[in-house]
Amino acid sequence: MNRPFRLLALVLLASFGQSAMAQQRDQLAVESGIPINNETVLAACGTCHATDDPNILSRISFRRTTPEGWQQTIKRMISLNDLTIEPEEAREVVQYLSNHLGLAPEEAKAGAFEVERRFIEHRYEADQDVETTCRACHSLGRIINQRRTREEWSLVVDMHRGFYPLVDLQGFRETGMVGREPADENETPARRHPMNRAIDHLATTYPLHTSAWDAWSANVRPLQLEGTWTLAGQHPGRGPVYGRVIIKAGSSVGEFVTEARLTYARDGLSITHTGRSIVYAGFQWRGSSSLDESEESTWRQVMFLERDRQSMSGRWFRGAYDEIGIDVRLQRVDTRPLLSGVYPSAIMSNVEIYGANLPSQLGLAELDLGTGVGVTDIVSVSQQMAIVRIAVEDSAAIGARDVFIGQSMLPTALTVYDRIDRITVEPMRGLARVGGIVVPKQLQQFEAIAWHAGSDGKSRTDDDLVIGVVEPTWSLEEYSATYNDEDLNYVGSIDQSGLFTPAVDGPNPDRLGNRNNIGDVWVVASVTQDGEMPIRGRAHLLVTVPNHLRWDSWEIGR
Repeated sequence: MNRPFRLLALVLLASFGQSAMAQQRDQLAVESGIPINNETVLAACGTCHATDDPNILSRISFRRTTPEGWQQTIKRMISLNDLTIEPEEAREVVQYLSNHLGLAPEEAKAGAFEVERRFIEHRYEADQDVETTCRACHSLGRIINQRRTREEWSLVVDMHRGFYPLVDLQGFRETGMVGREPADENETPARRHPMNRAIDHLATTYPLHTSAWDAWSANVRPLQLEGTWTLAGQHPGRGPVYGRVIIKAGSSVGEFVTEARLTYARDGLSITHTGRSIVYAGFQWRGSSSLDESEESTWRQVMFLERDRQSMSGRWFRGAYDEIGIDVRLQRVDTRPLLSGVYPSAIMSNVEIYGANLPSQLGLAELDLGTGVGVTDIVSVSQQMAIVRIAVEDSAAIGARDVFIGQSMLPTALTVYDRIDRITVEPMRGLARVGGIVVPKQLQQFEAIAWHAGSDGKSRTDDDLVIGVVEPTWSLEEYSATYNDEDLNYVGSIDQSGLFTPAVDGPNPDRLGNRNNIGDVWVVASVTQDGEMPIRGRAHLLVTVPNHLRWDSWEIGR
């Protein structure tokens, strides 16, 4: 090789070496752990999770997750690895890790249903192997709410295979029960296994280091949430609930105490809840409140604070399976009038307008309920509620109306309609579990939603109008799945609020074959208007056995 070519080769080799070294440095930077600068965490976790760097703990520094995820990890360390830790120390560990190794709001949004304990049919469309590999045992929300390095995702798979060897037959390996598409061209046997494909996807989609977390973690600061907030919520089976929440600072940074004064619009019942909460990572509200500090009256609270700190929303829930819940939205109150809701929202009679700072001298001219809806009288008014008498013109168009009091507006708060054309029952597929003797029962709440057929007069088309929740007559009917089906006689009962209560756990000696009190039934909602034939809607309810194996335990904020 002559001199010019040798020099060119050396230059290219040097350039390639420098490029490889740069890529290696970049890879190490991306895969590097997050330093931990809390003495309690280092003392509690550093005995087992140790590295050469005293502020980098193996496994822990290479993962980010929710407060529930970190709490679950601590419980697993206590039960499986004999960790000894005081409750106060555990709370400090969870709080530090959630704040410094947590999720950004953009990251937490996708998995909100998991921490809000919603029973939904979530489909993970991004990758079939992740769906089939992970969902055999738990919700995909647990995966979505984590961020890890590639090595950490691989170690998670190894942990599952060590603790639960049957997972290989449930979908981790190609030889498992789940069928696969033909192998890709030149695909190696290791790559062929669903678990390895899942690791590739998770490492790319949910890495430890993200720009979203870098930006958010640099922006987190102490919160000033003290003051009065309005609350608007929907309690399935009991209707809308309105009120105000007074938030005061707690004993430590990020902790708050609350007093919630709530009114159920449907029956006028007023209650007062007191509670405590912690806000993690600058936006994740976790708390609990109760009427009298009893377990039966305690609601756990999971809410997400918006970036402007003027509102937060989420779910309050209770029950043995967290199945009873209220969807809530809180808004900070200042000096301006604020509208929270209108009840009834789709019945043409006197209506109640809920909010804060409503004018004490409210005049008819200040109220605007939309075209075709007039206010004829103001029955009463206070700072939190105004009761007004309205009249709907015969020519008023069908549809939703914005409600104004002065410059304050509540979008699509009032609906004009002339008839109900169909009824749907939510959820379309319900689940309840027998219990009451050995384990608690899992209840199932249903609601009936009324619909108008819209301008085309045809139901189930794009212009259908949602009228809202109505109070129907509830009943159960047999879901015939076999000859001589008799589930209706044994599975349980439904009350007129739409709450299904299952029967006790069996076996039942009075039932043919000494079987358990399980089975399938139809849940039917009927509404009669103007003496016509009832309009009916129905949903399928599966009443099944108790859940004896609980893979999670959510007690944040209790």
